[in-house]
Amino acid sequence: MPDRPDHGAASGPHGSALRRCVGDPAEFEHTHWGRLPLLRRGGGHGDLLDLAAVDELLSERGLRTPFLRVASEGAVVSAKNFTGGAGLGAEVSDQVRDDKVLAQLAAGATLIFQGLHRIWPPLQAFCLELARELGCAVQANAYLTPAGNQGFATHYDTHDVFVLQVAGVKHWQVHEPVYPDPLERQPWGGHADEVTASATGAPYLDHVLAEGDVLYLPRGWLHSAAAVDRTSLHITLGLRRPTRYSIVESLLGLAAEDPELRAGLPLGLDLTDPAALAPHLAATVQALQDAVAKADPDDVARRLRAGQWTAHRPAPIGPVAQAAFAEALTADSRVRPRPGLHLALGRQRVELADRTVSYPDECDQAVQALLAGPAVRVGDLPGLDEQSQLVLVRRMLREAIVVPA
Repeated sequence: MPDRPDHGAASGPHGSALRRCVGDPAEFEHTHWGRLPLLRRGGGHGDLLDLAAVDELLSERGLRTPFLRVASEGAVVSAKNFTGGAGLGAEVSDQVRDDKVLAQLAAGATLIFQGLHRIWPPLQAFCLELARELGCAVQANAYLTPAGNQGFATHYDTHDVFVLQVAGVKHWQVHEPVYPDPLERQPWGGHADEVTASATGAPYLDHVLAEGDVLYLPRGWLHSAAAVDRTSLHITLGLRRPTRYSIVESLLGLAAEDPELRAGLPLGLDLTDPAALAPHLAATVQALQDAVAKADPDDVARRLRAGQWTAHRPAPIGPVAQAAFAEALTADSRVRPRPGLHLALGRQRVELADRTVSYPDECDQAVQALLAGPAVRVGDLPGLDEQSQLVLVRRMLREAIVVPA
């Protein structure tokens, strides 16, 4: 049962989100993707986020932790130093207080806005488009650093990143990996001594990012950044691309269904004794090889969906407006698949990350046309009379599988 490709958000005024970040996508894929850093000069990112938007988030949006973190001298500041109660009528104790944030900035702290792909509409749309083009989930954080200050010491990330310099300038030093292609469970702290030693050597890149510049870093590349002569704001896009280990984890899940691999070990066996362990290890390896050799791609793909499909949310919907649209639906109404929504079509069912939506067999043709995209008139759905067309589309609207076109 193939996964139907999700329908991404339409490209913005700059065109392709990926092209905006890397220039030529083919050259980027061949030379840099997962291999080498890329530095691009020029452009602009103020439509995604700017300093005025930062003030709005801090003062007017009721921001709470962990959507904001604060770092000072390489360490995370306790949230109690910049949050407080929300006042009358709101039982909230961890709302960001703009006056306390101001004090942190005056002391040279860095502000870290987390999960902006969830709460800031321009970055929601941009990350959704970039995720569609890259084939992986994309998250957005932003870092505001006062002049002459540094947020974190040299470290590496366990995912690829795009750094978009929005305002001010920032001095970046990039060093080659000490542990190539780390998994998410292998953070830099496990190699702290090697990271520290490598940071004292000659950098691979030593560059001041100016407004509009873009820096791509594959996972594992060491980096540090410091604002220079004025407040710096940059966006970091985290690219959560899957690895072959993702497939290994799925295969191990399938192996757990094998009775031979679930079998217990002999009474009194000391697993820490290599000689006693050896025959059981050999038998287990053979059983594991036999189990994974029989793996079916459909079964593996189905297991991978849980993590891949929920790694980012699809495009937001307006629940009130969508309910009203469904209520007033006519044959002339037009709908389209919800951008960014992952699903798989089976016989008489649509499989989503968290549920399965069933429908009668006679609707099969209409459902396929409905989800083929990009938009369709309700009255043009094949194989159904008008009343059945309306019933089907209302169901798909209420399940948030399609949206008004």
